[in-house]
Amino acid sequence: MGGVTRTAAVPTVVLLVAGALASCGLSSQAGPQDGPTTSAVAAAKDTPPLADVTPLTDVRDWDGEVNAVADAPIDPVAEDPEPELPTTVTDAQGTEVTVENASRILALDVYGTLSRTVFELGLGDSLVGRDVSTEFDEATGLPLVTQNGHDLNAEAILGLDPTVIITDTSLGPWDVVLQMRDAGIPVVVVDSDRSLDNVGELIHQVADPLGVPAAGDALTQRTQQEIDRVTAQIAKVAPADSGDKLRMVFLYVRGQSGIYYMFGEGSGADSLIDAIGGYDVADEIGWNGMKPLTDEGLVAAQPDLVLMMSAGLESAGGVDGLLERLPALANTPAGQHRRFVTMEDSQILGFGPITASVLNALAVAAYAPEDVS
Repeated sequence: MGGVTRTAAVPTVVLLVAGALASCGLSSQAGPQDGPTTSAVAAAKDTPPLADVTPLTDVRDWDGEVNAVADAPIDPVAEDPEPELPTTVTDAQGTEVTVENASRILALDVYGTLSRTVFELGLGDSLVGRDVSTEFDEATGLPLVTQNGHDLNAEAILGLDPTVIITDTSLGPWDVVLQMRDAGIPVVVVDSDRSLDNVGELIHQVADPLGVPAAGDALTQRTQQEIDRVTAQIAKVAPADSGDKLRMVFLYVRGQSGIYYMFGEGSGADSLIDAIGGYDVADEIGWNGMKPLTDEGLVAAQPDLVLMMSAGLESAGGVDGLLERLPALANTPAGQHRRFVTMEDSQILGFGPITASVLNALAVAAYAPEDVS
């Protein structure tokens, strides 16, 4: 199972960092090549439901890295819903936008969450293009409107003649978004902050301007029910006492660019850690938001397990390369036991309709790693 082995239990710390540079407003500083990219890590087998696996008695009784995969086939809540248009909405930036036609949609963000939401609402046939993070099978044949990673290409967008654009501030340059508005295209900007607390709100920020609020209600209800079911199962498996929980960190890494960040309170990492039953040490060590990683931060965190984007770990040369670059990490329990859980960049921090599948896959990787290939 990808090198995972059982080991004697060792008291350790896991600091789980969840959140993306883009969602924290730093994608432009990091550069387009530093956002989520297609990972070359081989996909694991279908992840079983957490209820169907046998969790380890001791959550620290394993060594090795695990690549978690969120199994989430497209399952629209409505079949060819008829948009109720025109409709006027006030977007996340306070801009009043009127949408009269949803026949040619672009839904663009750094995680591919918005395009996924359009498909799940039943409007996938109206999507005319995609961002580089939109990687699910039903959409991969659509033309790209991003270049050099996550740069919006104005010419490509205009060439598709969209009737409405749904986006956030995670992609740039922002001048391209303004150019689309100047061209007369309705542009709805949704919330760039992602966490378990606003999954339903984000779904409606996509559904309402497209004129399908009822489908938005249905998708929100289904997604929340799935999240509640998975988190209830996690609660049965994860240690109840905070001292027994895995201390987790989420590291955002782009090794080729020398970018190493650890995400803390308010970054989205905290809600993800809590949801999979980990111990969020960000509050303990006073690590707020997203900040460049420091040796002092790693030493204070003493993670038992590190959560990362798959492409991020690859960019640093895998586990060996990362530990060589970060000696302080090598001296933590996570580094000593090589406990790294990775997931595709487009899945792990999107907090959209596949959130329950993401939580399930991460929980299986953390508590039953031998059930992941």
